[in-house]
Amino acid sequence: MKRNDADKKFAARPSAPDDWVKQANRPSKRCQGNANYTARLTVDITPELRGRIKIAAFQRGITVAEMLRDLLARKYPESSGEPQ
Repeated sequence: MKRNDADKKFAARPSAPDDWVKQANRPSKRCQGNANYTARLTVDITPELRGRIKIAAFQRGITVAEMLRDLLARKYPESSGEPQ
């Protein structure tokens, strides 16, 4: 089945993922002045999972963003380039 432009998804897969990841990103206005947070990541999750994440963050006294940044930083630390 042939697709037309109206059927395109929100974003397409990059043809060269390494180049795409390494490309320079402009920080959002929210992140300007804070070099640690210069890119936005959108992930589709179920409403139930979103609720569990929000509750966990609230119970820890931190924001969802802070909690997820810490989680991702622990799971994907700066390393020697070895895939995990």
